[in-house]
Amino acid sequence: MLKILLLGAPGVGKSTHSAKITKDFNIPAIATGDILRDNLKNETELGLKAKKFVEAGELVPDELVIALIEDRLDQDDTKNGYLLDGFPRTIAQAEVLDAFLASEGSGLDCVLYLNAAKEILVDRISGRRVCLDCKTAHKTSDAPDGICLECGGELVTRKDDESITALKRIEVYNEQTAPLVDYYRKKGILVEIDASFDVETVQAEVDKALSV
Repeated sequence: MLKILLLGAPGVGKSTHSAKITKDFNIPAIATGDILRDNLKNETELGLKAKKFVEAGELVPDELVIALIEDRLDQDDTKNGYLLDGFPRTIAQAEVLDAFLASEGSGLDCVLYLNAAKEILVDRISGRRVCLDCKTAHKTSDAPDGICLECGGELVTRKDDESITALKRIEVYNEQTAPLVDYYRKKGILVEIDASFDVETVQAEVDKALSV
């Protein structure tokens, strides 16, 4: 059972490498946003609680996010492990996750930290488009006709991928989430990977880190 946490600022390539990791190890990728959307769509008990905050334009409280995550980690498809992306975002959330895993007699096996310079991240984000159907990100130059290379869906530029917005997203990440790097480094389970290189080079380092 392999339990992985993927850390990295917007534009660093988490989606790309997450897809390969989950395929190679036959484990689900667990992203906070996806869980929230699923619970809202299915009108679960937790989803209905979250709906009040979403409709009011407010952040979903930590305790509710954590409850959603814990519920997801207890589902059958996590028996071989899972990859966490987007949670935890803060030290407080990390401590709650540690306590939850400890109560089940386990813990995270590896924290992958994909790192790249701010200038590279902004350039990547502002030069990509995302498929409306399968959510795969593409370089604009790789798919100039606006058609997804994976499923044939329509590619669009997300508003939060515009340069100014992208820079703000990276700054918010550095303020709120980057402290997790030191938190997990002190635990001895953090592997930092230079994600400024091409996908194949970075993936080789990811594979090396996860060779078990």
